[in-house]
Amino acid sequence: MMTPSQTAAILVQALPYIRRFAGKAVVVKLGGAAIDAELDRALAQDVLLLRSVGVRCVLVHGGGPQVDKLMRRMGKEPEFRDGLRVTDAETLEIVRMVLVGKINRDLVATINREALDEPVGVGVSGEDGGLLTTVPRDPALGFVGDVASVRANLLHQLLDDGFTPVVSTVGADSSGQPFNINADEAAKAIAVAMGAEKIIYLTAAPGLLENVEDPSSLVHRLTTAELRDRIAHDSVSAGMIPKLRACADAVEGGVGFAHIIDGRVPHALLIELLTDEGIGTMITKEPIL
Repeated sequence: MMTPSQTAAILVQALPYIRRFAGKAVVVKLGGAAIDAELDRALAQDVLLLRSVGVRCVLVHGGGPQVDKLMRRMGKEPEFRDGLRVTDAETLEIVRMVLVGKINRDLVATINREALDEPVGVGVSGEDGGLLTTVPRDPALGFVGDVASVRANLLHQLLDDGFTPVVSTVGADSSGQPFNINADEAAKAIAVAMGAEKIIYLTAAPGLLENVEDPSSLVHRLTTAELRDRIAHDSVSAGMIPKLRACADAVEGGVGFAHIIDGRVPHALLIELLTDEGIGTMITKEPIL
């Protein structure tokens, strides 16, 4: 158990970070593999604490493992091409059910339970109010879309009104046709459109590892140029490439910093934002001296 002096020391350490990020937007992407009832509760507490000190958090979530599970229960085998889900009309309905109807509602409910005094979590689909306008990625993928535009003012207005937006990554084209969007890419597009200070990817991994078999080989910091060089030379795991590209694109698009951190660690968000140590991998545009 911590002594009062130790508690005070932690609060003093957090103060400059609170001052730095107050009033700034932070986009947090929660991967489906990192979704867990107890961890979601800790994340909700983190988001609410940050909200109370003026940090403008937007949660963006995926749900790939959960979609796979429901598809198999319905007798449909998931199919992927280059890491993207082949999405026919039936699969699209399953994606909407899981992301919009289940995961989003559960996350919002968790935030509102932890808020106690008043509900502040608001679920938003990319289809709502034209938040995420999409264009088709590739006819061979079916209803898979890329983000063409983000209605960032909708998120800013919710934040201005004291709400915490939780975004599910199903968008629609100009005709209203829904599309499944890669959640990493959607989070990046939202962060860039909002002019976010940070984008943080909560994953089921410690961050970028030099050796995927060795958790102690964590790469703590690197620039976008160094990151793209690693991707070009196949020195990172294939599964991490879409997330790493999204991080590089976000920072080069004007987001201050990108982070890949272990969402399985309780209160990982607070550790990353409000302590000297931080966790995971940080991506910057220029080297930090």
